Amino acid sequence: MPVTPTYPGVYVEEIPSGVRTIVGVSTSTTAFVGRALKGPVRTPTVIHSFAEFGRIYGGLWADAPMTFAVQQYFANGGATAVIVRVFPNPDPSRATWTLGGLILVASSPGGWAKDLLVEMDIHSADPANLFNLTVYDGTTTPATPLETIRNLSFNASSGAFVTKALVQKSEYLRVSNAGGAVGNVGPVAAVGGDDGAALGNTDIQGDETDRTGIFALLDTDIFNLLCLPPPKPDDPITGPTWTAAAKFCADHRAMLLVDAEDDKPATAAINAPALVASDKKNAAIFYPHILVANPLSSTGAIDDYVPCGAVAGIFAQTDAERGVWKAPAGIEATLAVSGLSRSLTDGDNGILNPVGVNCLRTFPVYGTVVWGSRTVDGADVMASEWKYVPVRRTALFLEESLYRGLKWVVFEPNAAPLWAQIRLNVGAFMQNLFRQGAFAGTTPREAYFVRCDADTTTQTDVNLGIVNILVGFAPLKPAEFVILKLQQMAGQIQA
Repeated sequence: MPVTPTYPGVYVEEIPSGVRTIVGVSTSTTAFVGRALKGPVRTPTVIHSFAEFGRIYGGLWADAPMTFAVQQYFANGGATAVIVRVFPNPDPSRATWTLGGLILVASSPGGWAKDLLVEMDIHSADPANLFNLTVYDGTTTPATPLETIRNLSFNASSGAFVTKALVQKSEYLRVSNAGGAVGNVGPVAAVGGDDGAALGNTDIQGDETDRTGIFALLDTDIFNLLCLPPPKPDDPITGPTWTAAAKFCADHRAMLLVDAEDDKPATAAINAPALVASDKKNAAIFYPHILVANPLSSTGAIDDYVPCGAVAGIFAQTDAERGVWKAPAGIEATLAVSGLSRSLTDGDNGILNPVGVNCLRTFPVYGTVVWGSRTVDGADVMASEWKYVPVRRTALFLEESLYRGLKWVVFEPNAAPLWAQIRLNVGAFMQNLFRQGAFAGTTPREAYFVRCDADTTTQTDVNLGIVNILVGFAPLKPAEFVILKLQQMAGQIQA
């Protein structure tokens, strides 16, 4: 506030600088939508490791391709994932245990808890009023204790009330009915609990009104990449689901990683871009499938998997090491896999690359790498400005960062002082990216511009409550083709 002088002397006044730092958003938070063994249903959950995925969602499951995609994501450099567990039954079935008047249910639906045993005992701090619950693995002999929750109460006003305590402390149990008396009961076997019918494409696609399938991601803060592994083994995602997902990604400034079917020769994959009927600039397609040792196999069998999870990991690793403006492809984009379901030649690559299909290739020394970085809109005949994945992802990064970083502008006086502040803050953000090598050009003038003044925001705009900010950048485009020209010199021998 301005200082009001009342006495002779020196006054100190702090003047706001007008600097509001714009922070770049994440670029490789990857969303996975599909089936899992256990865990919250239709609730997006952020995880940071496959170990955390195992604890919450039960780890690998042979009937759930998504679980393998998540594992491959973290194995190839992924750092942050958002998981949406899709369950086909609108009224999911949970395992139940009845211990006197206390009725317990599994913490999440599915058949994962059907072999658990639960026991109540009064070896507590106050045997007359407090009790313990122990969960056992009933598949072992003797049954193996998995967790014990101690000193629980049936008193709803107590801090140890069983209903609240299990939510906070138990990985396995929740309360359906907290009636009953303290005593020694069990171990009691579970009743019910099943995995429901297998998923289909409609379950993955979901419904926006009910926020199911991909639309459950409306309840998460941000995701940058979307992976849709098959709903069940040998049941690929179909065109309508890919198209709906691409539109969803376009609406939320994200990119869809599309798995091309590889049950036909490489020449047939030229039709793969047709899987995405619209919003092609926000999707990238990869071919063929990857081969990875199946951790669930006792013989170490090498199985076939869709590449989206592994490729998303490469995206994340490249973003962390080089930035979102670097194409997530090349000899540094090495996949941690055993091989590919199909071995592609330069000729195959030459057919697929011009139509916007990104190939995975295996080369001597370098191993298996991502060898393409075009969007589905990147076919040569399309002549799209969003031909390349890094160009599109850089634009999405800028849009999301500025969208979040300029919210302070809303309801500010729409006049020259505000416009100057906007230019200052957006310019500082763009200059920082320029210094990191995010743009083409050798000077800031060549690399980007920020305009917000009386030319972009007319008096009519001001009257309508609109402030227009024009931001441009010179994108870095990947060097797809390296042409080496050799010439033999003749008749130029010095005397």
